[in-house]
Amino acid sequence: MADEVTLAQYLFLRLHQLGVRSVHGVPGDYNLVALDYVEPSGLHWVGNANELNAGYAADGYARIKGMSALMTAFGVGELSALNAIGGAYAEKAPVVHIVGVPSTASQDQGLFLHHSFGDGNFRLNAEIYARFTCAQANLRNVETAPALIDETLRQCLLQSKPVYIELPTDLVKARIPTAKLEKAIDLSVPPNDTVIENAAIEDILRRLYAAKQPFIIVDGFAPRYGISSEADELVRVTGFPTSTTPFGKGVINETYPNFHGIFAGAAGKEIYMPWVNSCDLIVRIAPLNADTNTYGFTTLTNRNVTIEVDHNGVEVCGALYRKLNIKTLLRKLLDRLDTSRLPQLSPYPDLGDPKRLLDQLAEPARDAFIDQETFWQRISKFFRSGDIIMTETGTSSSGGRDFVLPPQTTVINSALWLSIGYMLGACSGAALAQREMISAKSRPNGRTILFEGDGSLQMSVQAIGDIIRNRLDVTIFVINNDGYTIERYINGMHAGYNWVQPWRYLESARYFGAPENDPEYPVFNKRVENWGELMDVMQDEQLKAGKGFNMVEVVMDKEDAPSSLKNLVRMAAKRNEGGSETSPAHQELEQRVMATS
Repeated sequence: MADEVTLAQYLFLRLHQLGVRSVHGVPGDYNLVALDYVEPSGLHWVGNANELNAGYAADGYARIKGMSALMTAFGVGELSALNAIGGAYAEKAPVVHIVGVPSTASQDQGLFLHHSFGDGNFRLNAEIYARFTCAQANLRNVETAPALIDETLRQCLLQSKPVYIELPTDLVKARIPTAKLEKAIDLSVPPNDTVIENAAIEDILRRLYAAKQPFIIVDGFAPRYGISSEADELVRVTGFPTSTTPFGKGVINETYPNFHGIFAGAAGKEIYMPWVNSCDLIVRIAPLNADTNTYGFTTLTNRNVTIEVDHNGVEVCGALYRKLNIKTLLRKLLDRLDTSRLPQLSPYPDLGDPKRLLDQLAEPARDAFIDQETFWQRISKFFRSGDIIMTETGTSSSGGRDFVLPPQTTVINSALWLSIGYMLGACSGAALAQREMISAKSRPNGRTILFEGDGSLQMSVQAIGDIIRNRLDVTIFVINNDGYTIERYINGMHAGYNWVQPWRYLESARYFGAPENDPEYPVFNKRVENWGELMDVMQDEQLKAGKGFNMVEVVMDKEDAPSSLKNLVRMAAKRNEGGSETSPAHQELEQRVMATS
């Protein structure tokens, strides 16, 4: 390597050192010269059709790979991606957003440049992004730029949130000593205070041993905190009854005998919520307390009997142990756990066994319409270990909570931001990350499988072009129910605003330029309207292989929806009308939020 590299190369090489292998984004005149250094740095330029989908794709890539990069141009480009970065910030996806901005001289002179607001203020976009990112770097000084880049990337990984880097056009080619790249970015965290750590572990162990009716709830921030394996091990070695939240779907091995599906609170089985409320110990791991993830806050639990494991500490039945590396704490807890002292559990109610429920389903009549109530369970027979399974906001996300998952599957859904159309873009990023990891032998072979509504697909359909451009292996089940069914249940079952223009979805591969008769990138298209057709298509060898671009259009009734979705939107409709939540746990949460705000 030469003695010096450009500033752009320094940034891209640092990303490469941290495991990033692709850069999503859209070219623009303020970032074009910087793009010349992407591929020489060992990175792949994805080339998305628009910035919003590029942001969605970067988010999906980050959730699989652990970090991603997005590059846009100043003004119109970066603001087009803002919605995607907002979702990544809300749901903790570590995306590095690099923005090519005008030269420092142009900014200092306050010139009326294109893509600006024509007022000479070049800081407004950065001020907006400061609200959606955990760290920012304005690379105006070549002497301080390397350290600023390193610290910004460090914060992206440590906090698992997006960061924002401004790269002015006149500094792209600034020279940086290569020696600065020889020292890796320090990702270590301070050691835990042993007194606080030991006190927390002893407190937790004492309560685990004393519990008579314990329960574990695993949530979706566990992967962001790097504690998925510890959560899985705790569930396995304790044998305690366990559920996940919708956001936590797939975090643990769902074939364990003590796994009982998703805890849906007031929207779930009638026996489940009273039983949980009578538990004397509940362990909540990496929680997201959003209304959609807690079924209108009805799955929140009594603080006095809850151990809540969060990013930087743990709350044990009201006692706070803060400023702790939670992965280290859980590892030590598991090492010290004496399973012989755990309680012998008394028989508890049938909380649900997803595998048993799937096995008990009667074979549907071949000419019967495909129904939402059983589709999501039956389609589970299509899954295998290693798959990445993605469900779009709406009926797909709600229905996907009934999936019966094999081990080593990854589920991606949105439980807070809920930007309709996100998942198709994210699918392209996740599939790319999966391909890179399989090539590096850091992930088992598997497919990327997306369940997408017809309405949401129309929001971000250009992502199909991105998928085909990059020859990504993707399987899409398009749920065609003539529009926005989730919105219909909230309001306007027959209102015109909940309809969408009918598209010929199966022609999208041809429209977006998929190759014809190419064995290296095959295309599979099929429309199914009854159970017989669906069962047959699930046995197709090409579809099962998952290679190339595969789309199955699944026709369902526009007024059909999973029962859990119907219950959830009733709660949402009540809140929209000004109804109040009556859950004591929700009232307690509001009080705690007020006390800390």
